[in-house]
Amino acid sequence: MSDTNAELLSAPLTINWTLSYKCNFICSHCYSRDELAEELSTEQLKQIVDLLVEWQVPFINFGGGEPLIRKDLLEISRYATGRGLNVSMNSNGWLLDPVMAEQLKQAGFNSVGISIDSADAVRHDDFRNMAGSFERATAALDALHAAGVKTTMSSVISRINFREFHSLLDLARAHQVSQLFLHNFKCSGRGFKNRDDLDLTPAEWKDFYREALQVRNRTKDLLIAFDDPVIASLPGYNDNPLVKGSSCGKLSLHLRPDGDLTPCGFISLVVGNILTDDLADLWYNSPVLMSMRHKSAKGKCRGCGAYQDCLGGCTARAYATTGDLSEPDPHCWK
Repeated sequence: MSDTNAELLSAPLTINWTLSYKCNFICSHCYSRDELAEELSTEQLKQIVDLLVEWQVPFINFGGGEPLIRKDLLEISRYATGRGLNVSMNSNGWLLDPVMAEQLKQAGFNSVGISIDSADAVRHDDFRNMAGSFERATAALDALHAAGVKTTMSSVISRINFREFHSLLDLARAHQVSQLFLHNFKCSGRGFKNRDDLDLTPAEWKDFYREALQVRNRTKDLLIAFDDPVIASLPGYNDNPLVKGSSCGKLSLHLRPDGDLTPCGFISLVVGNILTDDLADLWYNSPVLMSMRHKSAKGKCRGCGAYQDCLGGCTARAYATTGDLSEPDPHCWK
């Protein structure tokens, strides 16, 4: 990757695939709830799988919207795993009972992540605008574990939980979760509309990450993961990621329900269409991807000693708040 003096991969490692923007929840932070896109047929989805195999993309992660709303999800998953792809999914858990958990196992899912944003049932339900969603989500974790499917838990850090994230670790342990993802708050979609109520200040993000890193470093029974490049500016951060800065457009791409490709789900800029465009040409020559891989320091990033490690932080958050891919991440505390 040019940003990190590493060579660009010949294809993305992961395609984050939104089959549908439809969802039975109206979450306060959701990037996609207000999105609209035509959905492709089952045969077209299988055609995309064939293209991904030809492109040698190893991983597919189904997101959304709620993936289980698509009635052909299991058929597509079986087809993808039959062609050698590794398949995972993120779900709100509402439609995932023991029968569905067993079907996901038979369809070849390597892992399934369930979104839970608070260990307090009422707070989670309010955040997700769905009464009973906490109970259904934890039941989904238990059903997946009983079926022998590896489970992860995704929690978006926001004002409702950043002081109580320890309870999320306890909840993950109680339901035999293998990995907990503490996601940074994006500012796209409803997340942008509700940013003033839900997002943290830069100083609060700094304090959260300092504590969370300490907790991660001493936690042995549960994997804790972050996906925020701005964390690289903290003293004591010694991770060695495959790429510096945002990984979207470098290690992964997002696939919309209509076949359009974007750098990630939180950046609406269309790179091209997987069914009509030459994928290698898009990957190597897309102006959007090139600009993400060759960011130039702007604003306070100019002259900052941490820039070579964080590359301006989260590109999606910078774009959502400024309209410029290279502007500083608004979460940056430096």
